[in-house]
Amino acid sequence: MAEVTETNIRTDVPAENQSVERCLTFESGDMTLFLSINNVTEIINDCAITHLPLVPDYIKGIINLRGQILPVVDIRLYMGKPALEYNSKTCFIVLNVDDLPVCIVVDSVQQVIDIDLQDVRPIPIKRRQKLLDGMITLENGTVLMSFDCKSLVSS
Repeated sequence: MAEVTETNIRTDVPAENQSVERCLTFESGDMTLFLSINNVTEIINDCAITHLPLVPDYIKGIINLRGQILPVVDIRLYMGKPALEYNSKTCFIVLNVDDLPVCIVVDSVQQVIDIDLQDVRPIPIKRRQKLLDGMITLENGTVLMSFDCKSLVSS
């Protein structure tokens, strides 16, 4: 279990570069996504999910994380991608969005990088999908999609 702590979060971003934000990159489906580490509480490699009846298929159930009950959302399924068997690379990212805790299942977690939010562009309407609110192309040509945490908890 890897936990995001203040010791591994940079706070020395220069004042003139306030649009730069530390972001966690991860894979889900055939996409590489990112979200602000300000929303990340911790990353779990494995957990016991209690399945619930009569919920949409993308809600995998709930977990008990140190006494706190969290819903588990498989964002691959939420975005209409086919289901995959969970494996050793599957990660559970615990988010806190507007004081609402939620756990998302992703195919794998990659790294934490600095992203200049001024460089994030809107997604063309034809390609727009649930939970995505922007995109950016890195210097190495990798395209990252911005994961919209607020959209997740409001839906």
